[in-house]
Amino acid sequence: MDDTNAIARAYLVTQAGLTSLVGGASPRIYCPALPEGATLPAISYFTRGGNSTPYIPPIVEPSVQFSCWADNLITARQIYGALYDALQGIQNVAVTIGATTYYILSVIEEVQGQDLQEDIPNYFRVLAFFRLKIRT
Repeated sequence: MDDTNAIARAYLVTQAGLTSLVGGASPRIYCPALPEGATLPAISYFTRGGNSTPYIPPIVEPSVQFSCWADNLITARQIYGALYDALQGIQNVAVTIGATTYYILSVIEEVQGQDLQEDIPNYFRVLAFFRLKIRT
């Protein structure tokens, strides 16, 4: 099975509206979690489960948890907005990793962004869940 986390990141790093908020040419988009001492703002994400079908083996539907991190809630919400714009409703987008091309057939938000304040001072995040349908 192909790495759906790598496919998601390969797509996200091409989205200028998002990467401009989280590091530009070297976007801070981490899987599965923020590294200790990471510079903010940033995004962390990981596949938390999902579906596949035995009848169409190359199609999987991972449910992905995204955390949009910043040192204040307003910026965290801006990152979430850019993530939403980059993902919600996309259809049949080609993503190439090495010599292999994958297709993100569709994306839909499962749970809208939830504002959270962490126990770590000056760490705020917006938590959201998206379901991706990927042909691998």
